[in-house]
Amino acid sequence: CACEAVIGGDGAILSVAAASIVAKVARDRLMCALAREHPGYGFDTHMGYGVPAHLDALDRLGPTVHHRRLFAPVAAAWR
Repeated sequence: CACEAVIGGDGAILSVAAASIVAKVARDRLMCALAREHPGYGFDTHMGYGVPAHLDALDRLGPTVHHRRLFAPVAAAWR
């Protein structure tokens, strides 16, 4: 289907802004569920961002099947 990329669309187009919020809420709920499934990683607090606490958990616990293998710290942990 035809589409058009709109840089800064979430600030200019109401439906794009709404979709961005829906996607963030869905991702945050997923991260909270993963926190229950994989305690110790802090997914419910950092929501999967590569903050120091997340990197520390990777060092201590290793990656889960849910970690992106192409994320450099995860790739290093798989070795």
